[in-house]
Amino acid sequence: MNAISPSLLLIVLAGAVAGGALLLLIMALVPREQSAELKAPSAIVGALRRAGLRLPIAVGVALLVLLLTRWPVATIASGVLVFAWPMLFGGANEERVAIARLDAVAAWTESLRDTVAGAVGLEQAIPATAYAASPAILKELSVLADRLRVRVPLPQALQKFADEMNDSSVDLIVATLILNARLRGPGLREVLTSLAESARAALDMRQRVNAGRRSTRRSVQIVIAVALVFVFGLSIFNRDYVEPYSSPVGQGVLLVILGLYTVGFFWLRRLASFEVPERFLHARDRLPDAESGSRR
Repeated sequence: MNAISPSLLLIVLAGAVAGGALLLLIMALVPREQSAELKAPSAIVGALRRAGLRLPIAVGVALLVLLLTRWPVATIASGVLVFAWPMLFGGANEERVAIARLDAVAAWTESLRDTVAGAVGLEQAIPATAYAASPAILKELSVLADRLRVRVPLPQALQKFADEMNDSSVDLIVATLILNARLRGPGLREVLTSLAESARAALDMRQRVNAGRRSTRRSVQIVIAVALVFVFGLSIFNRDYVEPYSSPVGQGVLLVILGLYTVGFFWLRRLASFEVPERFLHARDRLPDAESGSRR
């Protein structure tokens, strides 16, 4: 009985992986109506849906690497790299959204200051400035204005607005507005001016940091692309040069090298993350119930 050749096993494995990737791609692209029995999907189905197109693309890239190099370590590493690319090298879109929201908050604070300067109360100034705000925070401000329209107390509406924004800079502004709504003291216009200037200073700092990290992120991506092209080019056009990596010892050395790359990626990702101050204004959901119970 003839033994099965490694090439045949590789072809069978590649066909199975390709079929699985095609099935996952179809499942990700074809919309499905959710029945009443499937309203609570399993954890595996939920994870597949959150992965979206990344999983079949990662499987396809891993299959391609397996066919070109026949290195198990490189196959697994390439699939993981493609799947985790947004987590390792993403963040640029989140930073742009955060900067846009901070710019919108600063502009809204200035607009609120100018409206309050016309001897208008906060209950009237907030709805007047909400619908002309930047699209980055228009939804949250519209909800705030709607709450005030249905006679929600101003401190409670402002607290819910701060929770929806989930930003320490907004907490500082909202805390000032809540104190003014409760105490009705003078000097709100001057305080809003200082808060707007502080938000502008924080915005300028984050833009400078983002510009510096953008160049660093681009440099890292170029280094990774050059390294991948060099390795795969050698494995295709000069197979004898990288032949030692085909042995078990060579795969172990390659695993160590890829581990060092992974540590560097996570380190750069940590450096690229912008640490914002923690929020200090949190809602006390049980306070109204406790107060009503004590009054009874």
